Amino acid sequence: MKKQLAITVCFLVAAIATASACTSAIISGRLNPSGRPLLWKHRDTSAIDNKVEYVAPDASGFGYIGLFNASDRNLRECWTGFNSEGFAIMNTASYNIKDDKVPQKDMDKEGLVMTLALRKCRTVNDFDSLLRKLPRPMGVEANFGVIDATGAGAFFETNNDSFVRINLDDAPDGMLVRTNYSHTGRPGEGFGFVREANALHLLKPAAASRSVTPELLTETLSRSFYHDMFGKDMAEGLEAGWIIDQDFIPRFKSCATIVIEGTVPSGGSKEGVPGEDYVMWTGLGYPPCADIYPVTYGPEGVHPDLRGLQPDGHSKASDISKKRRDEVFPRHFDNGDKYIDLSRLRNKEGTGYLQTIPRQNLEVYKKFKNNHSSYFSSNDNVTVSNKR
Repeated sequence: MKKQLAITVCFLVAAIATASACTSAIISGRLNPSGRPLLWKHRDTSAIDNKVEYVAPDASGFGYIGLFNASDRNLRECWTGFNSEGFAIMNTASYNIKDDKVPQKDMDKEGLVMTLALRKCRTVNDFDSLLRKLPRPMGVEANFGVIDATGAGAFFETNNDSFVRINLDDAPDGMLVRTNYSHTGRPGEGFGFVREANALHLLKPAAASRSVTPELLTETLSRSFYHDMFGKDMAEGLEAGWIIDQDFIPRFKSCATIVIEGTVPSGGSKEGVPGEDYVMWTGLGYPPCADIYPVTYGPEGVHPDLRGLQPDGHSKASDISKKRRDEVFPRHFDNGDKYIDLSRLRNKEGTGYLQTIPRQNLEVYKKFKNNHSSYFSSNDNVTVSNKR
């Protein structure tokens, strides 16, 4: 009986980790040719339908741009975002730092914490102060990643009662990567060890040459099938066939790739509205099939395709990508969500999603960077048609 219980618990924990998991990084501005720090979140969750919305400032605090679940009609829980003051935040679930018996029904408050932070915080230090003031138990077990307009960045490995702050300035290679365990937590517990190794393998050459860009994160890491256990890209050079979806950065339940590109550090508080210098590069839906849109601060900064304007609060971009995912995972029965049809991603005709979409996304990056002031007034700023 005890053995059966232990097995059941293991399966339940694994299921929870699959339901709420992410791969993330904070990159120093000195590694980005633009001089701007980067905050990357590749989101994995059972809440596969996502949207992006602008939330205006009000009596409770600053205005902000945020990623929300489609079902969140009142925009209560933000899962990645930045505000008018240049404070940006995201999280990954952690599974090795909770050290209490707080029941699950009182947990999963990370989205509420991040919404509050976007309303109240200007700096990394402000978020530190906020965590110290929140009532206990906080209802979280997470790695919160933040950057601000001074160029500062940090991960806060946080449980119900305490946190450990890991500053970006203390990272010798200028970057911090987190998945679904905390580096200061219980050794050997948690999830995402292989995904973290995958991300580091893909980042290190660019970090060494100081060429880590938003494009690298959304178009390479979030679409890569490199597997560190095998030391190779499992989809490289294959024109057809199947692979098992296990421990890649993109997963069946991946629903967004987001890179918040900050401003060139000022060395102090920036005057005006620092958030107006920020860009949130956004791909909704299954990242290997996702179109990238630049998002800027303000009510006009979010493309309609990203907003929850479809039935049930869905966004058009997320729905399109989800349909493409259904082609990549065509076995819609049994354990079909574990098997990837590579021919939908790469084939000899050159029509696979990994062959067409990144090329068009890179044109979006180029166009926006060359003349972002006119980007949102253009009629052809959507990257990819619905055709394969």
